[in-house]
Amino acid sequence: MQFHLISIFPQYFDVLELSLLGRATQAGFLQWRAHDLRDYAEGNYRAVDDAPYGGGAGALMRPDVWGRAIDAALEECREEPAATPQTVAADLVLAIPTPSGTMLTQAKVRELAQRRAIVVACGRYEGIDSRVAQYYSTQPGVEVFEFSLGDYVLNGGEVAALALVEAVGRLCEGVVGNPDSLVEESHEGAGLLEYPSYTRPVRWRGLEVPPVLQGGNHANIEDWRRMQALAQTIARRPDKLGQLDAGQLTKPQREMLARAGWVYLPAGEAGVASAGLGENPELRPFRVVIRPPLRGEAVALARLGSETFPLACPDFVTPEQIAQFTAEEFDLDRMRARLEDPQRHRYLVAEVAGELVGYTHAIVGMDAQAATAAGISPGNAYLSKCYVRQDFHGTGLSGALLGEALVDLALQNVTAVSLGTSIYNKRAQKFYRHHGFHKVGTRTFDVGGQPNRDVVMRRVL
Repeated sequence: MQFHLISIFPQYFDVLELSLLGRATQAGFLQWRAHDLRDYAEGNYRAVDDAPYGGGAGALMRPDVWGRAIDAALEECREEPAATPQTVAADLVLAIPTPSGTMLTQAKVRELAQRRAIVVACGRYEGIDSRVAQYYSTQPGVEVFEFSLGDYVLNGGEVAALALVEAVGRLCEGVVGNPDSLVEESHEGAGLLEYPSYTRPVRWRGLEVPPVLQGGNHANIEDWRRMQALAQTIARRPDKLGQLDAGQLTKPQREMLARAGWVYLPAGEAGVASAGLGENPELRPFRVVIRPPLRGEAVALARLGSETFPLACPDFVTPEQIAQFTAEEFDLDRMRARLEDPQRHRYLVAEVAGELVGYTHAIVGMDAQAATAAGISPGNAYLSKCYVRQDFHGTGLSGALLGEALVDLALQNVTAVSLGTSIYNKRAQKFYRHHGFHKVGTRTFDVGGQPNRDVVMRRVL
């Protein structure tokens, strides 16, 4: 990989002789040369700038000077053979740092690392005449890449040039001693930020290395690192959440993402999921909002309840029995009355693309008779419902809803929550155990006149 760095301050790049890139240069893995832009200027004063047409503050760098400098650098690049067979039409890159450029990303850095050479034009003053980028974008074999490090302005392009050389150079073969170290870095792998790292001593100023890292269970360490990387990304770079490779996300990660406002699922005709998560689906990110329902959403909530309740029923319960139960349980007047009593009936709904796709319903303050009838311990809150549409199974949304519901109940000074689920619904039982519930007994639950045997589970908050 060759770098040609053009600037009115070529000595700026002496720092590239230091550290890892310096050793890589000495070993021949990288080549770089700094060019003094004034060497290509004419006249006694070797002027490289002039006043902008149309007026305005400051000076603009001249295209004729830059043209001569860039031509010379590109010619040098072409004289050197490509280190590897090129798979792109433009194996030479003219990189121009500018506040109005495209943000430099790790994905772009990986792409640039495959090119033969990069020429960096470091502007100063008010920048470089726009015709420079315009002209070279039409030249065969040359890609013009106008880039920015962030939403701020620097005095010149040299700092950005150094960042580009560092980012691209370290990906070139032979530069980094252990190539595996590149995989787990921020913006690599699954697209997450890097997880927190620790070394000796174990305890420093009252802070201790997480116990999981002190053990020898590598599977647990890997799980912890994945979750910490996701948590870092959610907290610091939520803008990246819509760009994650969902195929690499674990179920706990999907649940954490759902609580942060993202679900990943196949796109349907209406913009929401049209099918469940099968093997290797093409997934897209969707924003999800978990919130209390509005009083005017009784109809939508009743419809959602009638749609999702059958998903948890055993096969021996007939459609007629289910229809009888849902007609009573999700009666519109009953739903409206519950929504009018939020102290007793705690609802949360999940909304995606303007649709309600999941919900929880917990009852707080049940009297002893009602609790006994429900088969739960008096004084416990009763988690009556936790359902999502079938299209959203496997997305982490159920766990996110349940987690938010438990937080909501804790804020109501609830100390324990009980629920019932069919003894045949092993999937639901596993789900609730994963979220801290334990079996405490059984009950009989009637669905349209059909008795069902339920497992009663409980969790202390």
